[in-house]
Order: sequence, then C-alpha cells, then structure tokens
Amino acid sequence: MVAPGALRVVRCGGGALRGARAVFSADSKYLLYVSGDFVKVYSVYTEETLRLIGGHADLVTGIQLNPHNHMQFYSCSLDGTIKLWDFMDGIPIKTFTVGTKLLALFTLASVEDSVFVVIPKSGERDTFQLVSVKLTKGVGQDLEGKELSVVLDDVGASVKHIAFGREGAYVVSVKDVNLQVYFFKRKLLNRFSLSTVKTKGGDNRFSCVVCHPKEDCIATGHADGKIRLWRNFHLKKEYTYSTLHWHHDIVMDLAFTMEGTRLLSGGVESVLVQWHNESSCQKDFLPRLGSPIEYISMASDGVLCCTLHTDNRISIINSNLRFSRSIQGLIKSRDVKTGLVVDPRTKALVLNGEPGHLQFYSLQSDQQLFSLDIVQRQYIHQAGLKQSDLVKVAFSARGTWLATVEESEEVTDPELQLKLWLYNEEIQSFELNTRINTPHDNHITDMCFRDMDELGDDSLILVTTGRDCVFKVWVMVEDTDPEAQQSVSWSCDFVGSYHNYQATNCCFSEDGSLLAVSFEETVTVWDSLTWDLKCTFCHPPGNIRNICFGRLTCSKYLVGATDYGFLCCWNLLTCALEWSAHLNVVVLQPDPLSEHIAAVSWLSKESSLFVFKPNEPWPTYIQRNLCKEKILLAAFVPRDEPEIASSEKYLWLRKSQLFFLTDTQELMTLSTMSLEERLTPSSKQLAVEESLPVTPFSLLLGKHRRQQAQEDIDLGKLVVHNKQEQASPAVKELLHTPAHVLPSASFLCTIFINSLLISKENKSSPVCESNY
Repeated sequence: MVAPGALRVVRCGGGALRGARAVFSADSKYLLYVSGDFVKVYSVYTEETLRLIGGHADLVTGIQLNPHNHMQFYSCSLDGTIKLWDFMDGIPIKTFTVGTKLLALFTLASVEDSVFVVIPKSGERDTFQLVSVKLTKGVGQDLEGKELSVVLDDVGASVKHIAFGREGAYVVSVKDVNLQVYFFKRKLLNRFSLSTVKTKGGDNRFSCVVCHPKEDCIATGHADGKIRLWRNFHLKKEYTYSTLHWHHDIVMDLAFTMEGTRLLSGGVESVLVQWHNESSCQKDFLPRLGSPIEYISMASDGVLCCTLHTDNRISIINSNLRFSRSIQGLIKSRDVKTGLVVDPRTKALVLNGEPGHLQFYSLQSDQQLFSLDIVQRQYIHQAGLKQSDLVKVAFSARGTWLATVEESEEVTDPELQLKLWLYNEEIQSFELNTRINTPHDNHITDMCFRDMDELGDDSLILVTTGRDCVFKVWVMVEDTDPEAQQSVSWSCDFVGSYHNYQATNCCFSEDGSLLAVSFEETVTVWDSLTWDLKCTFCHPPGNIRNICFGRLTCSKYLVGATDYGFLCCWNLLTCALEWSAHLNVVVLQPDPLSEHIAAVSWLSKESSLFVFKPNEPWPTYIQRNLCKEKILLAAFVPRDEPEIASSEKYLWLRKSQLFFLTDTQELMTLSTMSLEERLTPSSKQLAVEESLPVTPFSLLLGKHRRQQAQEDIDLGKLVVHNKQEQASPAVKELLHTPAHVLPSASFLCTIFINSLLISKENKSSPVCESNY
C-alpha cells in the first residue's frame, strides 16, 4: 500500500485494454469502461465522460454490474481487491480484500453473496483458477474476501476464455484446444478436446467463448477464423457442433444478443459480423471500424452494442448494425517516433497516431481531440512495404506554428520532407504553409523552435539537425509572388557544422539568445543572432543522448546525458563542468514553469525517476523502481491551477504534471492524492447538479440564500472559512453524497476530524530531504 501523501504511479491511458469488457448500464444511457487504474462513466447521448472513478492501486481488470442493484457495479484489480461502487455518485460502498492478483470478474443473478474471479494458481507459473469469492457481510467499508472456493482449474487468464451458461447453470472454460464445462447442481465436469494437428491452414486453438442466453448452446471462436456452435455437451460422448466461417484470421470475441437470435463476431479484419439463426448463409457486416476488434459488449435491452478496439477506440453500434458514435482514447501507434509534445494552445499531448497522422490527446477527458493528417497518403497494410511516416514534430511557443518531418523507412537513402503548418482560427485546425523536400541529405535527428515572443516574426526561428553532419536554421520570409496563397513561407538562413560530426540534438536557451547543438561526443553553443560558435563542452566517452538548458534561476546551466551513463551539468559563465553523476539517463525533460529537470534512468530492468535543480548538489526527489516497464518518453504539462503540495519534496509538481510513456505505450503520471481525496469527484458532481433543470423551488431557495448571505455581510457576521476546510473532500463527501450510499460513519469520522485540524507544516522550519 502507498503511504498517505506519497506519490503513486497512475496509469491514465494507452497500452492494452487489459482484458476488461465495457459494460452498459441497465437503461443503456451510460457506458462503463476501464482506463488504466480508473473506471470511466460515459454518457451515450451527450457523448461526454461524466465521471472518473478511481480507488484501485493497480490496473483494473474487470467490471460487472451488480445483478441485484443496477445502480451499482463491481470492479476487480491487480491490487487484489474487489470494490462495490455506486456509479451515479462515483463512491465506493464496499472493498473486499482478496489478497492475490485478480485477472477477470464475473457476477451471476442467481448468486447473491458471491462473485467469481480468475486468480493465479499458487506455486505454479502461468496457471490460473476460476474461484468463487464469498462477499462477507459486515459493518464498515473495508472487509475481507478470503473465503475462496475453486470452481475450475487450468483456465485462461482472459475474461474471453470463460462464460456462464443459461441462468448460471454451468460455466465453460477454453484453453489451447481444450474445452471444459462444469455443471453446478450436478457437480459434473465434462472435458472436450480438438485435434492439435494443423491441417490445410486450420488451427483449432480456442480464442474466445460465449454462451447462449436462452438455450444450452456454446459458441467458441478459434485461431483459424472458425466459429463452432456446441450442443448436447451435457453428454460427454454425444456432443455435436456446427461450424461458421468468414474470418480469415483469429476470432477475437463473440457475443449473443439478449434473445440469442443473433451472434456477433469480430477479429483483425476490423469488421463486425452478425450471424442470423446460426446460419452461414444469413449474415450482415459492419466494415471499416478502423482497427481490430478486441471485445464486444451487448446492452441488456439489446438496443446497443459496443466494440473495443486494439487502438483504444470504443465504437457504439445500433441494433440494426449501424455505426452510432465512438470514443477515441490514446491511439496505440506502431512506434512513437515524434516523442511526447505538448500543444501550447490546448495542453493536449501530441504524438504519432494512425499511420501518417498526429493525434491530439486530451489528458482531462482521455479522448482524442482530433487527428491531423500529415503525410496525406493512403497507408497500405502490407509487411515489407517501405512507406513514409511521421518522425518529428515541434510547436512554436504559442502553438501558432507546427513543424513536422516525415521520412520513408529506407535506411540508407530516405525520402525526407519538412512541413510548416500555420494554425487557422476560422477552421480551428492547422493548414500547410510550406513544404521543403530533402531539407537534409540524411535522417533528421532533432528540431526545435526558438522559444520567444512571436509578435515579431523576425524572432521566430526553426532549427533542424541531421545525420548529414549539419544543423540548419529556417526563417520566415515574405512571399513576393502575387499569386501565392499565403504571405509568408520558410527558407534556410544558415547552415552550421562541427568537425564533420553528426548533429544529434538541439535546444534554445530560455531567452532564445543561445543555441546548443550536440555533435556526437561534443556539445556546441552558438549565438542565435550572429551564429558565432561561443564554446564547446565534452565529457567522453560516449555520445550525447539528451541536452537541455536550465530555466529561471538556473538559466546559466546546460545539462546533458551521454549514452555511456553520465549526467553532466556545465556552467555557461565559467565554461566549465559544474558536476557530473554516473546515471544511465534515457529521458531528460525540463519543466517549462520551474527550475526542475526530470531524469529517468533504466537499470536492472526497472525505471527510476530523479528530479533535480542544476544549481543544487542533491536531487529534489528520487523514486526508484518507478515501474517495471521501460520509460521511453516524458513531458511536463502545465496545470490549469497550481496544486497544493502535501509535502515540501513534492513542490516540483505544483505548477506542472509529469507524464510518461512506456515501451508498451501505456501513459502514466504521478499523483499525490490520498485515498479520501479520490473517493468521489465532487467537482464533477457539483457540475452535474448545476446543470439540472431550474425549478421554482430552487429559484426561491437560491434567492433566500443570496439574501441571507448579503445580510450576513452587512452585519459583519460573515464567517470566513479556512480554504483547506472549504476544499476538504471529506466535507464534500458528507454534504454532496446521497445518504443511502454514504459509507459508514465510523469510516468517515477519522477523515472528517483530520480535515478540521490545522497542519503544522507551514510553521515548522523547512527540512532538507534526501532519498539517497
């Protein structure tokens, strides 16, 4: 468990969908889906995310509606807990601690006090069990869920590998080429196996299973694209199955409609297939859904279904197989070559999306704002075909200009294009201004804008570096052609080099007066007005991997990391090495709003975070074993409002929030929120309350409250509350949560009393903390 006030890593988007199907509410007005450590509640009609429900300390792996109260749902997580939530108010009702990783979750209407989960089998690697967990009834919110009963051994870890039959009479599990059916009342287990021999392109391995809601029929998907419909499986030898076949590759998921008259299937073809009456001849298609279908979910009234895709898209589809709308999260690209870049206009993360596109991803809503087609060519999905893709992107200080680099996948002689885009306020998007063919003779390694006021066009400069051993300076010039569509364009103004070394990185100082360019093992510093070489720095052995200037009070320092595992800090006034540390830094990211710099290291298969100021000998913050995945990219995103730090060592997170992208393309961030602050998103609840229809009673009550407040001011009786008390989540919890879903008073008492206490932190003298 994480100590109160400690930083914890929160997964907030991207990556795989982790085996959790989306769930419709009973009235089909809302869709609940998993996003990292959170569950999001999405309005099907208004197309907005209404609530972000968080409380788990690790990935959420399953969600299911409570079959006995459709305003509630269960969730399970890798943190070993099952939580019961009220999703309309976003608060936890009960937490059951199981104590082992939970990989999938199932609920049955016929079972009142138990749920079913998939857990790892103790003492055996990659072996899983389906167990029943008895949900203890007791006083308080936190309860034990240690009473486990094994239902099936050697099951698949995914929710797609297990299904419960009609009225919960039996459960089915598939793994490899084996199918097993367990009948609860008879306590009978039947096992069936298919041939393991692959013939004529056939592959009998099971990929998914689903049960008919009204009949004793099992539908299974297979690796070769076939669908089998099993019957008479209560008899071990007289079972039968029929076969449906359209998919040319693995069947990713299956779903029956509520009455069982139609079967839906999806796979890598990005096509949703609807089978009628279990017949190969009667089927309908919904093609071009964008990416392979990972999961299919049906609404309980049969009006809607949704498909979850491998690129983090959710498509909502009507019962007549017509596309309705989609929720697009962070697209999982093949390779994020652009890095993590922040759009100054929207504060959205910008990175590779669909092939040849830039995706603008909103961190607040976990949805894509829009996608910009950069390459403007049709991408052909064919292995071995060399095609152009987006590799570099940079924004000017105010987001008015966007620079992109696209190149073909050729290693020796790539086809390069540098494009400059100007933001058009009328269409609220970027328009292509200048296209430059072959800006360098070899791959472009880095580029950056001079970060200065854009009111003067002469101050706006773009620098690119390349493996052709030069850096180039690009400036805006007036277009004298009277027939030109734009008044300005871009052209090369200066070309610089250093001893015929490859140029690898570049960055401007905060005031834009200096440009740093790394050439293999050497860092060069140039005057950005005259382009004179001012000084050079070197720290052999090893090439320079990252460089950045200090900011604000640390603007006289230049920091660099080498691929031989050294982090160096040079003083620009003395032109000498200030300090160096032996650290294998793979990511070096400065905060644009403070002096802090974040360095992420990779050692012994774990990522660690070091936050420091260049003018201080000790790091401000260290967190070792940040995550097991390798962190490839990072970005500081400015906050809308400064955050109140719970400790002095977290002041570096006050103005900006740090986000990471791992090699599995999971987006992570660091959070200081304690458990009680994550109980309910009260601000969202208040926003919903304010948007409710205004009634005569509410108008009368509001008028009375305003009059009373004015009288208190006039009489000098206005009570000034402490800001921390006003913002206390515990007080909001009591005032804005319906009584029937409030946790017990004993649970809220401690939180409420603590919220009334005045912290001593501001009175005590600051203490220097070090994690060394």
